[in-house]
Amino acid sequence: MFDQEFWEFIGFLIFIGLLGYLKVHKKLTLTLDTRAQRISKELSEAATLRAEAAELLASFEKKKIEAEAEAQAIIKQAETEAAVIAREAHDRVADFIRRRTKQAEEKIATAETAATSQVRTAAADAATKAAEIVLKAQAKGKYGEELIDKGIADLKHLLH
Repeated sequence: MFDQEFWEFIGFLIFIGLLGYLKVHKKLTLTLDTRAQRISKELSEAATLRAEAAELLASFEKKKIEAEAEAQAIIKQAETEAAVIAREAHDRVADFIRRRTKQAEEKIATAETAATSQVRTAAADAATKAAEIVLKAQAKGKYGEELIDKGIADLKHLLH
């Protein structure tokens, strides 16, 4: 009649009764509810942190876009300033070249004038000497000397 299965069943009933008497089921339920509340609280904190992180990410992306726009503006301004500086430098170089060219042309003109004057003087002197030699050979005496002096004076006056 009382076999092993019967005693196992009686032991099981006593175990269940003991668990009920000690209110283990309430403690177990309370522990599970506490754990569920803690997990729920952690999930809500995680959701809040996620929302804050998303806002922070959005603000950093906005700042990144603003920084890139500012960098582009700075680059554009630098390029504009560089172009202005290059244009001014080019204008200065062109002006310098114009002034140097004008100075060189003036020096050349002065040299040409001096050379022309020297050539005229040398030609006048040569013509005077040649005329003197020719006239001395052809005209002799006081009249010849007067003619020579007058011719030389006229030649010098004409060539200078």
